[in-house]
Amino acid sequence: MKTNDESPFPKRLKEARKAKGLSQKQLGILAGIDQFAASARMNQYEKGVHAPDFKTVKALADILEVPTAYLYCIEDKLAIEILDFMG
Repeated sequence: MKTNDESPFPKRLKEARKAKGLSQKQLGILAGIDQFAASARMNQYEKGVHAPDFKTVKALADILEVPTAYLYCIEDKLAIEILDFMG
């Protein structure tokens, strides 16, 4: 059972990670997740199986250099506008 049904978070996280050229494991480690669990945990976040707590979301956003609002933005056009505004 997914905990993130209908959430844009998994999609936005994956987009931002790929834009930064990071693997799931690299991103997880940079966010403070144990190196042995980092890849699996990030995969679960990107698939919407589990949702991170806000402290982790903030760390991910900082590493990916995107605002937290981008990670939760439902509308694609608005997500682009958020990135443009920050850029």
